Amino acid sequence: MSEMAKLTRGSIRGHLVEQTLPMVFGVAAIMSVGLIDAYFIGQLGAQELAAVSFIFPITIALSSLGVGVMVGINSVIARALGEGNVARAERRANFGAVFALVAGIVLGLLLYLVLDPLFRLMQASDALLPLIQQYMRPYALGLPVLLLQMGLNGVLRGQGEARKTSYVSLTYSLANWILDPILITGAFGFEGFGIAGAAYATIAGFAIAILAALWLIKGAQLQIHPAAIRDCDIGASSRAIISVAGPAAFSNAINPIGLSVLTALLASQGEAAVAGFGAAGRLQSFAVVPLLALSGSIGAIVGQNWGANRPDRSRRAMWWSALFCLGYGLAIALLLFLTGDWFADFFTDNPAVIDEFSHYLAISVWGYAGFGLLIVANGALNAVDKAGLALAQSAARVFLVMLPFGWVLRANYGSDAIYAAELVANLLGGALAAFVVWRVLRVGPEKVRSLQNQ
Repeated sequence: MSEMAKLTRGSIRGHLVEQTLPMVFGVAAIMSVGLIDAYFIGQLGAQELAAVSFIFPITIALSSLGVGVMVGINSVIARALGEGNVARAERRANFGAVFALVAGIVLGLLLYLVLDPLFRLMQASDALLPLIQQYMRPYALGLPVLLLQMGLNGVLRGQGEARKTSYVSLTYSLANWILDPILITGAFGFEGFGIAGAAYATIAGFAIAILAALWLIKGAQLQIHPAAIRDCDIGASSRAIISVAGPAAFSNAINPIGLSVLTALLASQGEAAVAGFGAAGRLQSFAVVPLLALSGSIGAIVGQNWGANRPDRSRRAMWWSALFCLGYGLAIALLLFLTGDWFADFFTDNPAVIDEFSHYLAISVWGYAGFGLLIVANGALNAVDKAGLALAQSAARVFLVMLPFGWVLRANYGSDAIYAAELVANLLGGALAAFVVWRVLRVGPEKVRSLQNQ
């Protein structure tokens, strides 16, 4: 057991708090960027807000791909440290950063080429397409910067450096808070770029966060030394990262892909429904921040203990995490159910949009606990190299429950059917995820390896 695998010793509850609390602030800061974007873009007009509602699921899906790469890097580093192989952990940390940058270049070019057909497939109107293009073209070209930032965060997370990861997120967010009003609506005599300004602010924030990450990694135990890649088995390292990053990326991307399809279904209900759904989705993303933070922090805890052959500690981490998901999910649901109208007024003064915003929250919030169980269970499964199971249950939630439910009932119940589809999917998805992860963690790494060798 490596002395660097600090999460294999001490209180599990203490590690959960220590690793999750800083990430709450980091994730909250990131999510606040979406709220601030929506606020300033909302000042431009209802059409711009509707355009962002189409854009939002796609950018979340792309960010989810970045999260998958980060999770893959996190997983291979945490397990290598738990096994006591520090040299391999450092090699894979360096390779992971390069892997993330290359993946960003490929994805960015691909996105740039398919922008128009993608948003036409989502039923975006001809009036909204120019606004969508203004945002998405620079965003696509800046995608390598996003992926590199995610990769460096993975290097920090795998070592259990949650506090430093949160500093990177806060740096990114602070840059956006300053640049959004200047670049979107203008300030100090500058007119601003409109909706494109939000993309420029995002890219600049990623670039500044990379500089912060590189500086913080200098004080961590695993360093970024590009020369270390020369001693790395490129094939083995690629397979190790991709075996987790591939399924994890798609698992994280499936939910926003589902939301993209729901947005397309909502388009038949009018622009007010799309705008209300998109704005409320931004608020919802902020509301589930502690759940997202926990899903990010549990990977290092479960991964290090799994690598050190301490499955009992991995199970204990999942048990306390599940209790938190249930308690927090129900509490925040009640709060948003009671204050939905007040939050709607923050985004717009359009009565139709406010009505859809409130309807969505009144229905969807009761599934937050289930959503928390799903994403935290996925984080644990990714950490123990069971990303395929995480992908399968995420896919089942969206493609076997959410989309069929919304499609079948939309004709009779309109937008309410779409909102209820998300609720049912979260409840069933959370129950399935809790069952699957508990079965996996009961086996233990030694038994898994013996079964694989038979």
